Amino acid sequence: MKMRKKEDLPVKLCATCGRPFTWRRKWARDWEEVRHCSERCRRNKDAKQGTSSEMRS
Repeated sequence: MKMRKKEDLPVKLCATCGRPFTWRRKWARDWEEVRHCSERCRRNKDAKQGTSSEMRS
């Protein structure tokens, strides 16, 4: 497998937090289906952003 520079890897935006994340080797088979940057975002995909800070105010 040929090494690629990190800036040459594909990038997506996380559907939950909106942060950009880059391709990882473990996602090679199903990169098209990957929508979340982490397990935490995948588990909280239905939660609204910022709800905990709004409740404290």
